[in-house]
Amino acid sequence: MFTYRARAGAAFTVFSAVTVAVTVSAAAPGVAQTGPLGIANPVAVLTGAMSINATETRYEIKGTDLGIMWSDEHGYILTAFGDTFGARWGGVTSGFANPTVIDWRSNTLARSSDRNPAHGLHFDAFVTDRPGHAKELLPSLKRNGVEMTKIPTGGINIGGRNYLAYMSVRRFTKPGHWITNYSGIAYSDDGGESWSDAPSARQLNTPDLDEKFQMIAFAKRDGFVYAFGTPNGRFGAAYVARVPAQQLLDKSVYEYWNGKSWQQGDSMMAAPIVQKPVGELSVRYDQVLKSWEMMYLDESREAIVVRLAPRPAGPWGAPIPVATSREYPKLYGGFLHPGVEGRDVYFTMSQYDSYNVSMMHARLPISAISSTPPIEDPRTH
Repeated sequence: MFTYRARAGAAFTVFSAVTVAVTVSAAAPGVAQTGPLGIANPVAVLTGAMSINATETRYEIKGTDLGIMWSDEHGYILTAFGDTFGARWGGVTSGFANPTVIDWRSNTLARSSDRNPAHGLHFDAFVTDRPGHAKELLPSLKRNGVEMTKIPTGGINIGGRNYLAYMSVRRFTKPGHWITNYSGIAYSDDGGESWSDAPSARQLNTPDLDEKFQMIAFAKRDGFVYAFGTPNGRFGAAYVARVPAQQLLDKSVYEYWNGKSWQQGDSMMAAPIVQKPVGELSVRYDQVLKSWEMMYLDESREAIVVRLAPRPAGPWGAPIPVATSREYPKLYGGFLHPGVEGRDVYFTMSQYDSYNVSMMHARLPISAISSTPPIEDPRTH
């Protein structure tokens, strides 16, 4: 993604529609700070010329970020990436004046039958629009102040249909901050090859409204899809809504956690479940730990952290730093692998300067797991 991915403390130049001298990943990460190390170790680089998937040669992907994973009905892992660039792209300092020359695609998608993240994630294929070229799933205008890009934020499969949450970014402002037009949901009934947008599922944002569900991560349990949201940028709190799984595209039936109960209505009634700053959410229910698990970028700690909770509304336990900018400068993202549960956590992580995605591994401390309170009231999970 663009400069909004750059983390706090990084300098960047606001770009115009004519001259774009900005860095990729919309909010370049800040300088690594001293402090405690995380508990994660690198497994494999997944994207780029030197990756285990050789994506530049195979799919014309020299640089990309995020790597949001979910499982489909056939057991494949689908992985959505953010702003993606081809062989003629000069890197994060080269600018974006000519989207065609640098082969800028706002979003791409890989499919994998590899269920063993201990060796990384080997892609069977990308969705392509011509042989050897990863396709842009959801086109964007690529015009600053109108629509710069459409960035995936979450994915899920319900009954054989794949859903992709995304945000329409209007413009980037300062590191870690950006303004969206809306968040949306697209769906695919052919395994991710083609996507249809669902305008009825959009959450509109306006300059005077910091709408709470502009970046959405999905998780499912007990017939519900839980939509975990944050406002645009990396400095807001986290919120949660739920909806019957088969009605994911119908905003009118969404229930929002208001701090005491689930209530239908407007998203602005939602109460924080995790206090700011929360960036780039990934959430799931872990059947082994019998706990909800949340991963996100914590700007205040310069770290990707994990938190556990008995219910989607919390209470969420203390953040556990798994990767820090001290070890991995300009890190961001942090998206949970859907196929491994228990203390071993595998996740994708991006780094700004290299602008590619790696698989990481961490083992959660027993103390964090044992401190998660039991579920008390099944009506609130």
